[in-house]
Amino acid sequence: MAKLECDEALIRRLSDLLEETGLSEIEYEAEGQRIRVARNSQVAAAPAVARVPGALCRPEAADVPSERDLVPANAVTAPMVGTVYLAAEPGAAVFVAVGDEVELGQTLVIIEAMKVMNPIPSPRAGTVRNILIQDGQPVEFGEPLMVIE
Repeated sequence: MAKLECDEALIRRLSDLLEETGLSEIEYEAEGQRIRVARNSQVAAAPAVARVPGALCRPEAADVPSERDLVPANAVTAPMVGTVYLAAEPGAAVFVAVGDEVELGQTLVIIEAMKVMNPIPSPRAGTVRNILIQDGQPVEFGEPLMVIE
């Protein structure tokens, strides 16, 4: 694996961007090298390359499974970063519950991103087997939301 040259100014800018936006992590890739900056992240079995207070810079290793590798089969994943809501408004009935039959395109949850409410449609018809998130929880791109079989 090639040595990762960390640009400290870039890492500091990405760290500042985390603070400004409230995101929990940012990945930046250029010229075949990737930098991941995260707040309050627990990373096991991955060597740290450079440390900035509140951030972590590490190379991606082929033998270290990423969170995306841990997505359950038939999972519906978040198409964006934001806050997930299980109902249209507080106190309203949830869009779906475990055991519900859903149709292709049926709204499963809403993800609020940049003050815009985005309905997330079901990518397929099936039965909701598991809901992996809680109402009001922040989610990352690619994070599993629920399992539909």
